[in-house]
Amino acid sequence: MSDRDDAKPRGSTKRRGRLTVRRDHGHEAIKRVGRTEDEALLRRSPRPEFLDSDPWRTLRILSEFVEGFDALASVGPAVSVFGSARIGPNHRNYKSARRLGQLLAKAGYAVITGGGPGTMEAANRGCHEAGGLSVGCNIELPREQGLNPYVDLGVEFRYFFARKTMFVKYADAFVIYPGGYGTLDELFEALTLIQTKKIRDFPVILIGSEYWSGLLDWIKGTLIEEAAINPEDAGLLRITDDEEEACEIVDAYVRAHPDAAEKTAADTKPIEPSDVRAPATAEHAES
Repeated sequence: MSDRDDAKPRGSTKRRGRLTVRRDHGHEAIKRVGRTEDEALLRRSPRPEFLDSDPWRTLRILSEFVEGFDALASVGPAVSVFGSARIGPNHRNYKSARRLGQLLAKAGYAVITGGGPGTMEAANRGCHEAGGLSVGCNIELPREQGLNPYVDLGVEFRYFFARKTMFVKYADAFVIYPGGYGTLDELFEALTLIQTKKIRDFPVILIGSEYWSGLLDWIKGTLIEEAAINPEDAGLLRITDDEEEACEIVDAYVRAHPDAAEKTAADTKPIEPSDVRAPATAEHAES
C-alpha cells in the first residue's frame, strides 16, 4: 500500500487553479491563499508589501480583461440576465427566467449571467435547453460559487469590476429579476452608464411589478421631487411580468438601433404609472 493510500482525507478543500487548500487549517499560509482577490486589493498594506504586490496584481487585472474579451468576442447578439441566487427550481421566478432563456435563445440571442445558481441557473438552463449559447461570468467569492451545469461558455473572474464590464460590453439589453444587493448593483450600474451617455441607451427591463413597484415609486417620487435625476431618467426602465413582452422589447431595440431611437423608446413603453401591472396571482407563488 502506498503513502497516498494511507493518507488521511483532506476534509473541506477548495481548489483554485493549481492550488488546493484545506480551509480548516489554521496556518497563516493557508489564510493568505484563501483570501479573495478583491479582499487583497482593498486591504491596506504596509508600503513595502504594497510595492511588491500591486504591480503584479495589475497584471492579473489586465489578464482578466484580456481573457474575457477573447472569450466573448464572438458571442453575437446577447442579453444579460440578473436576479437572486437564492431561489430554487420550484420558485416562480426560476420558472420565469427559464422560460425567458428559452425565448431569447429561439430569437437568436445568447444569454449571459453570473453563472451561479438561482435565477442565473434558470436563465442559462432555458437557453441551453433551447439550443442557444449559454454564457456564465462567474466570480470568486469567500463562499465558493461554481458554474451551474447549464453554462456552455464560462469565464472565471476574481474582480467584480472586470466581470461587470463583460455584462455591459456584450449585451444588447439587461433583464433584471428580483434579487438582492448584487442585482441592484448591476441595475444601477447600467442606469448610471446610460444616463451619463457612457454606453448606448439599451433596454433595462425589470420583471416582477409586485417586487419592483416600490422602487419605481421612489424613483418617480422622491428622486424626481428632490431633483436628484431628470424626469426623463425614469423612462430608462421598462417593467413587465411577461417573458414574451420582455423579448419583444429587446427585439424592438435591436431592430431600431441605432437609426430609429425615437421609435424604439415608443415601442418599448417607457414606464408610466399605468404601466405597472397588478401583482402576481396566487398560482405564480412558489410551490
